Amino acid sequence: MPAPRSEPIPIDHGRIEDVDVSIEMQGSFLEYAYSVIYSRALPDARDGLKPVQRRILYQMADMGLRPDRGHVKSARVVGEVMGKLHPHGDAPIYDALVRLAQPFSLRVPLVDGHGNFGSLDDGPAAARYTEARLAPAALALTENLDEDVVDFIPNYDGQFQQPEVLPAAFPNLLVNGTTGIAVGMATNMAPHNLIEVVSAAIHLLENPEATVEELMEFVPGPDLPSGGIIVSVDGIKDAYSAGRGSFKTRAKVSIESLGPRRTGLVVTELPYLVGPERIIEKIKDAVQSKKLQGISDVTDLTDRHNGLRLVIGIKTGFDPQAVLEQLYRLTPLEDSFGINNVALVDGQPQTLGLKELLRVYLDHRLRVITRRSNYRLARKKERLHLVEGLLIAIVDIDEVIQVIRASDDSEQARTRLIDVFDLTQVQAEYILELRLRRLTRFSRIELEAEKDELGRQIAELEELLASDVRLRAQVATELDAAAETFGTPRRTLLLNGGPVAARPSRASAAPDLQIADAPCRVYLSATGRMARAELLADAASGGIISPTRRSKHDAILAAVDTTTRGDVGAVTTAGRLVKFSPVDLPSVPGNSVQLAAGTRVDQYLGLAKDEHVVALVPIVDGTTIALGTAQGIVKRVAPSEIGPKHDIEIISLRAGDRIMGAAPSEDASELVFITSDAQLLRFDAAAVRPQGRAAGGMAGIRVADGERVTSFHVVDPRAEDIVVVTIAGSTESLAGADPGTGKVSDYSEFPPKGRATGGVRAQRFLRGEDTLLLSWVGTEPRAVGTDGAPRTLPAGGAKRDASGQPLDAVIGAIGTVVR
Repeated sequence: MPAPRSEPIPIDHGRIEDVDVSIEMQGSFLEYAYSVIYSRALPDARDGLKPVQRRILYQMADMGLRPDRGHVKSARVVGEVMGKLHPHGDAPIYDALVRLAQPFSLRVPLVDGHGNFGSLDDGPAAARYTEARLAPAALALTENLDEDVVDFIPNYDGQFQQPEVLPAAFPNLLVNGTTGIAVGMATNMAPHNLIEVVSAAIHLLENPEATVEELMEFVPGPDLPSGGIIVSVDGIKDAYSAGRGSFKTRAKVSIESLGPRRTGLVVTELPYLVGPERIIEKIKDAVQSKKLQGISDVTDLTDRHNGLRLVIGIKTGFDPQAVLEQLYRLTPLEDSFGINNVALVDGQPQTLGLKELLRVYLDHRLRVITRRSNYRLARKKERLHLVEGLLIAIVDIDEVIQVIRASDDSEQARTRLIDVFDLTQVQAEYILELRLRRLTRFSRIELEAEKDELGRQIAELEELLASDVRLRAQVATELDAAAETFGTPRRTLLLNGGPVAARPSRASAAPDLQIADAPCRVYLSATGRMARAELLADAASGGIISPTRRSKHDAILAAVDTTTRGDVGAVTTAGRLVKFSPVDLPSVPGNSVQLAAGTRVDQYLGLAKDEHVVALVPIVDGTTIALGTAQGIVKRVAPSEIGPKHDIEIISLRAGDRIMGAAPSEDASELVFITSDAQLLRFDAAAVRPQGRAAGGMAGIRVADGERVTSFHVVDPRAEDIVVVTIAGSTESLAGADPGTGKVSDYSEFPPKGRATGGVRAQRFLRGEDTLLLSWVGTEPRAVGTDGAPRTLPAGGAKRDASGQPLDAVIGAIGTVVR
């Protein structure tokens, strides 16, 4: 055994470097912060994806996991992503994959998951138990990657390539939102409706100077995957303007009868990312701590077939509405969402408003379309070059074969072909590799046709690349296609005016949630939206004045003056009168009626699928309501028959019949029917005596076999400038395809007749016309399309039995202007 050494071991001082700890920590922290911000936590404003999400979608597309193919184990996807693209653990990769597949997290899911991908209250199963493939919408994000539309960058070890950003055929960041916590900053973006976002993007594309207010006519607010109700939208306006704001969401709750003398609250939609178990837990805590009274039980009846259904029983003697207000205050049935629109733009984190988010995306799509068009143009030109060479070879095929046979090798054959036929090296090489069976007469015809088609396509691509207008039109066309393919109706109801419950402190009393009972006017647009407008004080007259400015959705079907907490009646096609208070309706400024942000009346009132509101009527003493049905029945309902109930049947309809119109009527009024065979009948309202709710009415107009009433109106014959609008068409035409012909006539052209007669002709049908598509009677008519956009009506003054004038566009509804 050797003796121990007594000399000290020499130290290599050349490997030691003195470093200031503070400088080293500062540099290392900055590198870490940059890595977290750029490579992990924040999304790119162009495709709305974080790096891990982008890598998942790209790798799944590279694996061929298309929607028309079978699912594969999620663990396999995670392994491929981790091994090739994402240098982090499998847990965060699987967490990102799960979120992409959750319909309650994303408005348009990008992964089609099979198995337990979790719920609002429970986490997902392990990756080895679940399966996944791309959802159809993910194909729109990854399409055309093989056409040089985006730059590719090396992966973490340089062995593979990955896209720097995805082409993104729709604005994914706005549609699906995102959340992330970086170093010193965070992002929290709400999901939106794809159809609304695309409409705003196209508007900005066509009008680059559009304001945020104009864009909000298309995107009035977020559209959350869980539905629910958004109240207090002022914070949304702040977020759309400056990138930061907040709004409150409420559960969709209805008061229903649970049995004899038993009432309950039924919750069918919850705020974003709030689960029913969390609601139940908070209710139990509030009841046990004596903060909440009136709750008898809570039952969760949620299942996969019927969706969310949380039933909250109310004790006898308690007001369900008052209990619901306490639930909003004390539980997550009302929740807050803070918007912080932070995303990467050119690699730098920025806080973006709605207009900036759309502009960054549109600039990206313009670059994608430009690069794709350049790529396709180059490929078309290359193919045309080869086709032209083949056509030269086919013309002198015998000489081509002789040249090749006489050559010693392929290099000599290539050189001689170039010299003899004036070909390029690429053309000569292609001819040498060509099979002889292609050199037939039929192939020549095909090649000539292909040459012509290539020439046409090249010309189109060159025109597209040379015109900024055509490029923008192409982007708009593709956005429209994405919205039509993947868009769904709005789920979240937008309200502005309902009470917003404040979170109380432990010792504070419940806040006063009452809204001032001020005069207002409730509007129902011809496109089915409803809102209320505060009536402005008129200092000169001491009365009130109404708004006058028009908006996109200002064709008014009905307008009722009331107070904020008063009652208004909605008459439906099923013969029901549904009372409601306008307190929770979206409130629009009194000097600027913008019904585009109004709520859909059928959603607000919870009507059946085939039931629609035909009129709004005031609920005041002495108001008699006149009704007209599709089978020609007329009825006037006495005011004493309305009663205190909130949902009453005001007419006993015959089988297959439905209400076509309703309005308040006095004895001096006139009732007007117009039928599908262009017959108009006007008679005195005094000829119809008021009846009780159970009555079925009386004969109003004689309707021919196979025909129906198209509209029913109540008019004041003393009013001036009353007109009759009729639009004729063919029952053989596809709905919405043929605008038809229209006519505007003075009401005085039509003589009054007795009740239960056949009326007089209101429009002469042209050849090919056999029915009235629409009809309307009133003052200041305004026509709109199905989207609320204004349409042009013919000039007035036509004879009552004249034929109509061709219309420029399809008219979806007719109303009057805002008064």
